[in-house]
Amino acid sequence: MKVAMIGTGYVGLVTGACFADLGHEVVCVDKDDGKVERLRRGEVPIYEPGLEDMVQRNVEAERLSFTTSFAEAVPGRDAVFIAVGTPTKESDGSADLSAVHAAAREIARHLSGYTVIVDKSTVPVGTGDEVEAIIRDENPDAHFDVASNPEFLREGSAIEDFMKPDRVVIGVNAERPRRVLQALYRPLTMHETPMVYTSRATAELTKYAANAFLATKVTFINEIADICERVGADVQDVSRGIGLDSRIGPKFLQAGAGFGGSCFPKDTLALTSTARKVGRPTQIVEAVMAANTERKLRMAEKIIDACGGNLEGKTLAVLGVTFKPNTDDMRDAPSLDIIPLLQKAGAGIRAYDPEGMEDARKYLSNIDWKKDAYSAMPGADALLILTEWNEFRVLDFERIKSLLKTPLVIDLRNIYSLAEMAQAGFVYHSVGRDVVQPASQMAK
Repeated sequence: MKVAMIGTGYVGLVTGACFADLGHEVVCVDKDDGKVERLRRGEVPIYEPGLEDMVQRNVEAERLSFTTSFAEAVPGRDAVFIAVGTPTKESDGSADLSAVHAAAREIARHLSGYTVIVDKSTVPVGTGDEVEAIIRDENPDAHFDVASNPEFLREGSAIEDFMKPDRVVIGVNAERPRRVLQALYRPLTMHETPMVYTSRATAELTKYAANAFLATKVTFINEIADICERVGADVQDVSRGIGLDSRIGPKFLQAGAGFGGSCFPKDTLALTSTARKVGRPTQIVEAVMAANTERKLRMAEKIIDACGGNLEGKTLAVLGVTFKPNTDDMRDAPSLDIIPLLQKAGAGIRAYDPEGMEDARKYLSNIDWKKDAYSAMPGADALLILTEWNEFRVLDFERIKSLLKTPLVIDLRNIYSLAEMAQAGFVYHSVGRDVVQPASQMAK
């Protein structure tokens, strides 16, 4: 089938490349000439495992192409996906749909033949109606339908999520667009991927509801972690104990520094904005947002306390600044709140991240960026782990101790066991667990 993807950001590029890999003919549209030229050469502007190889492979196979021209991309397509950004409006927390509306107008001017216009961007309920009205107004003779097909891609595992999804949600208000999208996703349904067909409004709300619920799980286990620290319980055991309940499940029950990224903060805000507009405020989701904001402040206080209550003149070696591993995405990363609070308290920061440092430089100042993890450690008063990259799980403990001024590790991602850190001779602070003292000290 012939597909156009409007937008080559994270969702658009991953989705377009994956559709091409399934055998469809895909053209991606972006207004940035330089970006399009780089993509034509197979150069991917974001870090996502496996994506660059997939883009290069499908460009060479001539199934995937890139352009700045709607006139080139839209006519004759079976489906045109809108995958542009919907950032948060500072005024009221709602989603800014200006890019979606602009894309709809451009698409309308170039439609020929029957086309399904698909909202892939995360959009509030009713956006499909707005897109349909814009196209009708711009091109009254156009032959089209509008569908909603929300994405559920996790950064760091997006290709796997597309190719082996838990489900595909398709919101349509007529049978013909359903048949088109059913054919488009046929390679996945052959492998028994669950297909959830709903109305357009239901599909739009499903995306927000999913992210709000996952954000609630993250926030819930973080609050349980705080209780664990006060009563001497272990949050990882609690997580396992409740996660084995099939009604709850184990995912998103890892205690840490709070949620961030491009989805949870933005989508929870947008959902609460929609809920207020329709007169049904979401008390749970609003509490989740407030608790997550407080979480980052509490984590900064936890670090200061672990360092003796005073950071003045001290140096911290920070490992990881992206909001999660396997991405270079800095959007709403907890580090953006925590590190400035540590600096305000007097700390000097040396930091290393495998992929996020280039983008982080735009948001964090007065950081001594290092080429690897060990380069950040010499003479540091403590080692702070903010992102659970796999390479941080296999660090040489003896080397760390030889580099740090004091054997103090503060791990906000719980990547090490309490026993191994005690045996290795560290003072080890983690989340929702007891503070570890070196085995030699405990023996005394």
